[in-house]
Amino acid sequence: MGNVVNYKVDGRVAVLAIENPPVNALSHAVREGVVTQMERGVADDGVDAIVLIGVGRTFPAGADIREFDQPAREPHLVAVIDRLDDIKKPIIAAIHGTALGGGLELALGCNFRVAVPDARMGMPEVNLGIFPGAAGTQRLPRVAGLDHALELIVLGKPVSAAKALEYGILDEIIEGDLQAGAVAFAESVVSAGVPYPISSKPRDGIGPPGEHAETIDKYRDLANSRFRGQESPHQAIESVVDGLRMPYAAAVAADRLRFESCKASRQSAALRYAFFAERETAKIHDIGKEVTSRPIDSAGVIGAGTMGRGIAISMADVGLPVTVVETGQDALDAGMAELTRLYEAMVSRGRIDEATKDERLSRITGAVSYDALSDADLVIEAAFEDLDVKKEIFGALEVVAKAGAVLATNTSYMDIDAIAATTSRPEDIIGLHYFAPANVMRMLEVVRPAKASPDAITTGMKFAKRTGKVGVLAGVCHGFVANRSRLPLVREATFLVEEGASPVQVDKVLTDLGMPMGPLAVSDLSGLDVSWRMRQSLASERDPEARYMHLADRMCELGRFGIKAGQGWYDYEVGGRHPRPDAEVEAIAAAVAREQGIVRRDISEDEIRARCLYAAINEGAKILDEGIAARASDIDVMWLYGFGFPRWRGGIMFMADEIGLGKILEQVRAFEEVHGKLWAPSSLLERLVAEGGGFTR
Repeated sequence: MGNVVNYKVDGRVAVLAIENPPVNALSHAVREGVVTQMERGVADDGVDAIVLIGVGRTFPAGADIREFDQPAREPHLVAVIDRLDDIKKPIIAAIHGTALGGGLELALGCNFRVAVPDARMGMPEVNLGIFPGAAGTQRLPRVAGLDHALELIVLGKPVSAAKALEYGILDEIIEGDLQAGAVAFAESVVSAGVPYPISSKPRDGIGPPGEHAETIDKYRDLANSRFRGQESPHQAIESVVDGLRMPYAAAVAADRLRFESCKASRQSAALRYAFFAERETAKIHDIGKEVTSRPIDSAGVIGAGTMGRGIAISMADVGLPVTVVETGQDALDAGMAELTRLYEAMVSRGRIDEATKDERLSRITGAVSYDALSDADLVIEAAFEDLDVKKEIFGALEVVAKAGAVLATNTSYMDIDAIAATTSRPEDIIGLHYFAPANVMRMLEVVRPAKASPDAITTGMKFAKRTGKVGVLAGVCHGFVANRSRLPLVREATFLVEEGASPVQVDKVLTDLGMPMGPLAVSDLSGLDVSWRMRQSLASERDPEARYMHLADRMCELGRFGIKAGQGWYDYEVGGRHPRPDAEVEAIAAAVAREQGIVRRDISEDEIRARCLYAAINEGAKILDEGIAARASDIDVMWLYGFGFPRWRGGIMFMADEIGLGKILEQVRAFEEVHGKLWAPSSLLERLVAEGGGFTR
């Protein structure tokens, strides 16, 4: 225990140092250690004040999530924190790194809080399907005020030390050595001889909820808009409201019941799964830690279109110099002008200031020759989705790119092995598949061609992290993992309209499931012609026995490419983005159905949900079985970050386990009987059902 929380005396100040790497999580041993060493400080007549600090990279960054599924063990964190209220010596929390969740609750239990300038504080528990369960919902409003407290508790985003000082969470920001500064602060508190604030006071509640109705309603609305379908933000609000109308002790007791209910919920299980799944993506089973990444000090992007600009911004934003190459001066000038406009829009929205805009733009250089990429450590091709065009680009790149440079393609579905085969350096070639808009979306699919070297793959994964992306590894196949697993959902959405459902009906079922947009509305947004070109590229491989997407093709043949054309699955006002039902789509669908001999009918929401979701799950199982994805959780992370699948559902593969693989297999076989070989069940799905296994457990 002494090794987890260490005790030493500096003058007349006891310093309790928590040492539980890597993030000083508040495990059972840490909680016991804090109690034991705190009592030691209380009993030590040579000690006038106590400083609580973290060793290593951070103050306690939160609870130990690994203990969530274990029986609770005393002392509970709330009991540790409540004990601090009765100690007659001032206690100062000295914060560096992050004080999150239980870490911030522990700090709130101290009388004072100081931090280094780059520390961050927050209560992100809603992201795990719970809320601050160790009296954070009671203490933070008393310290920071209701509005600021609800901001941290409901939205779950950390704030800087400067913001925490402004909110009253911190008492002082320490420049220089944190421990020395905290000890000096403690000595000044003792010398002042003033009463020490206790964050659980007033004990009889803060005030009637009616007096704060406007603030409470504001955060209820935010919870509905930002966490649609998720329960924990609303539970967090109700916990805070309890503290307004109840005495402190009663509100804490109510918290415990509500917290345990949240922790035991399916949503919390899914959110915790997603938390660990994201961290698992960095592990590549056949590439050891001894493989180091190549240095990336400069980069190049080929193409100044929408994707190329987004990629360039994502690199410039993290301090990386980038050269953007276009085929001609006019195209380059247009692309650079749009880059400037995008940064100016960030300034107008208050995301960055003018100086930051100028600094980031200065990192982006334009050129019309591949020779400008001769010194780049990483080059990303973001040209038109045409295999011959990409082969030509990589043929030119291998001539000008320096030895050891990583050459990446941003293709979303093409055969990267075929691209690499046209060069003499296939070991340097990888896929970096961005999701639009590339500077906003956090998903980055790192695609591993057969001959890519381990250090090139490691470089791609490290580069993803460096640029704030969630990098997930995929093998080479048509569409890789993300798009390939989603395509069957889009396919079934299209077939369902052909069979009698309306686009509005199909999209509503998926948004009711928690998706931010329905698949048909997304197709309109991205452009129906994008997938049309992809289907045309595979026309020679078309299976004559399989049903084909005749309706989607007909829409494109009629020029209904989506928002950019003003018409797609929906109709749009000129320059507008709001989808409106269009009776013409019904007529087109009816005509295509007659041509294909399909009798249109009424279709239930249950069938829409099952066909869209189970088609994707079945394809995910095939991807796993083929080794294109290493883990079911990798597929789920791609859906969470690439397609906005509701995090509180975990992902399609996690959700499959929740539904029951036996039920899904039975339905897949039934759909195969009706709709043909596209519904052939995955061998992995059949094996798991036979063995009683699951994708994620």
